[in-house]
Amino acid sequence: MTKQQANWSPYDNNGGTCVAVAGADYCVIAADTRMSTGYNILTRDYSKIIKLADKCVLASSGFQADVRALQKVLAARHLIYQHQHNKQMSCPAMGQLLSNTLYYKRFFPYYAFNVLGGLDNEGKGCVFTYDAVGSYERVGYSSQGSGSTLIMPFLDNQLKSPSPLLLPAKDAVTPLSESEAIDLVKTCFASATERDIYTGDKLEIVILNADGVRREEMDLRRD
Repeated sequence: MTKQQANWSPYDNNGGTCVAVAGADYCVIAADTRMSTGYNILTRDYSKIIKLADKCVLASSGFQADVRALQKVLAARHLIYQHQHNKQMSCPAMGQLLSNTLYYKRFFPYYAFNVLGGLDNEGKGCVFTYDAVGSYERVGYSSQGSGSTLIMPFLDNQLKSPSPLLLPAKDAVTPLSESEAIDLVKTCFASATERDIYTGDKLEIVILNADGVRREEMDLRRD
């Protein structure tokens, strides 16, 4: 009889997909609400999106216990910042804080894949995309999570941003109007849900613009 070794991992992958698109004066952040482990659905109504500041929203997929721990750390650090500076963090400042927080834990990382979206100091949409250890980049659009391999090629085809090596440097924002961007995100998820078993149930969309924050929902397939 062969010996079977017991394996235990501190990590799990709870699946799910996040997408963010930045425009000239808006930002759209979206994520599905399914949380799974293996072939089991744990809940069909789990929000992966959290509002960190008035003009800054974070969407995270990966291991949701680590995501929740990361959200608590960011909320605490933001509260300290508000007490010290009497103002909220800008989205680019929050982007740097998130990078530092992830990098600090690089030897035992938060198993979280983040997309940060919001408005910068000029009111332009901004999206920051991350790996698990804090390497980040400001882009016009991004996707993270189990469905990102399906969604990213589609977004590249529709919105391909200019090369950062071109001079003079072009803005990373996408040329779409707000309503066009929302429709594009809905199409992305409707498509990904057909092929990715970890994405589905419901789509949660958060839209940031000069008027504030607005939420929309759309049903996805539940099988």
